[in-house]
Amino acid sequence: MKNKMAMLLITVLLSLAAAGCSGAGNQPGGKSGESGKPVELTFWGDWGGEGQKQFETMVDAFNESQDKIRVKYVLQQDMITKFLTATTSGGSPDVLFWDRWRTSLYAPKNVLHPINEYMERDGLSQDDFYSEALKELTYEDNIYGLPLTVDARALFYNKKILSEAGVEPPTTWDELEQAAIKTTKWNGNKLEVAGFSLADNGLFNMYLQQAGGQMLNEDGTKTNFNNEQGKAVLEFWDRLLNTDKVYKIGYETGLGEGTDAFATGKLAMLYSGPWMISTYKKYGKDLDFGIMPPVTGPNGDKGSVMGGFGLVIPEGAKHKEEAWEFVKWWTANKDNTLLWAKTSMNIPGYKPALEDPFFQDDPFWKPILDTLEFAKVRPQHPGYSVMEDDGLIPNLQLFQQGKQSLAETLNKSQQRGDQLLNDNKNVK
Repeated sequence: MKNKMAMLLITVLLSLAAAGCSGAGNQPGGKSGESGKPVELTFWGDWGGEGQKQFETMVDAFNESQDKIRVKYVLQQDMITKFLTATTSGGSPDVLFWDRWRTSLYAPKNVLHPINEYMERDGLSQDDFYSEALKELTYEDNIYGLPLTVDARALFYNKKILSEAGVEPPTTWDELEQAAIKTTKWNGNKLEVAGFSLADNGLFNMYLQQAGGQMLNEDGTKTNFNNEQGKAVLEFWDRLLNTDKVYKIGYETGLGEGTDAFATGKLAMLYSGPWMISTYKKYGKDLDFGIMPPVTGPNGDKGSVMGGFGLVIPEGAKHKEEAWEFVKWWTANKDNTLLWAKTSMNIPGYKPALEDPFFQDDPFWKPILDTLEFAKVRPQHPGYSVMEDDGLIPNLQLFQQGKQSLAETLNKSQQRGDQLLNDNKNVK
């Protein structure tokens, strides 16, 4: 009887020991069990269609590069809402595709994992990344991800239209105004070719920089555009719209669904980003276009807004070490970031990759890269996007439509904007 009990005890102890060994394999950095099966990571993103194929190209390349980690891309609609729900339910992904401007809003919620220690341990230099992009992924000295893409608005122009009008690509506000006047074509009351697009009033920030201003005050607590710089922007817009008549509000949407004014030769100049280069090449049948850095303002000030995405690791990720290996492989390796650039036609945030002839020898990429050298990210106030979307842009729309004066527009934008910044200064 004693021998049977002893054997039973040994069997139980061996089973417990085996279970303990198996559990150790689920710790970050370890293999999943004694079988040596790879650790499985879930990568969430909200890019479908071509974007999904681009992501899957990178995921497949990573999976083929080693045998310890397997990543699966999962397309998520309404991704942020699902992510916030998952953080409380235990279903968080391991890696998340991240619009960088969200960092200052969500980092205080403790749903993202800082990567400072990983970067230091693995010898990654912050200097290898665009500082503005890293700044947008930083909150209170903690870096929460690495930049996947960077972009900025530059001036796209139709070479044929400008040549026929006898004007060179502009470099200043004054030159832009004169070029727009000379390239605009009216047929009675019908605008046939617009000299310059003013469709996107969300670019006010860029124009304000060119006028020598900035969106928020020095301590980042209040708006800073109800001043001479903000006035200069709206006066410039007013001249282009109502005196020079180089554009008409609603002109581009009035051309019909799916009709791009620039691609079809109905627009001489506009501010756009690198994401449109491949589209214009593909669909601009007779389009011969060039790109210039944004023009300078009245006193020679430059300005453009840097946008883009990153990869972050959620705090609730079950395999943070392996997630970091995937993020690092994709965003901090020259060969891999070049593969990503050629796959997606995006500019990577890893600067060493930009030394490649793929970028340096292409006349379309060069002006975008030049613009990125001075482009600034949006202010990192948690309520900034709300202020811009709900406080500023509705008033700019009324101004452009002639329903509100310049002074009233700036006053109302300031009052509503300051209120929204104050109401959203504390993240809940």
